[in-house]
Amino acid sequence: MEWIDRIGLVAGIVLPLWNIPLIIRIAKRRSSQDISLWWALGVWVCIMLMAPSGFRSEDVVWRTFNIVNVFFFTGVVAVTVYFRWVQRKQSQKV
Repeated sequence: MEWIDRIGLVAGIVLPLWNIPLIIRIAKRRSSQDISLWWALGVWVCIMLMAPSGFRSEDVVWRTFNIVNVFFFTGVVAVTVYFRWVQRKQSQKV
């Protein structure tokens, strides 16, 4: 593996990790109001549509990025949808 591929591999692993602070921020605030639900779902659907190509690819960088990105962005969407659901329930009680 060439050095440029190694750099790409590291970046492909690190880039999706930036979703962790977003997940933590939403959980701490107990709100996902500053995240567009349409944006989150739109990005997630596109990621899921690209995933089969990434999973089958012989390119280690692309395959690794897809696996890590599917996992962490699914977390973002799950937390966003969950807190939207919680907020809706709370607003119906009032």
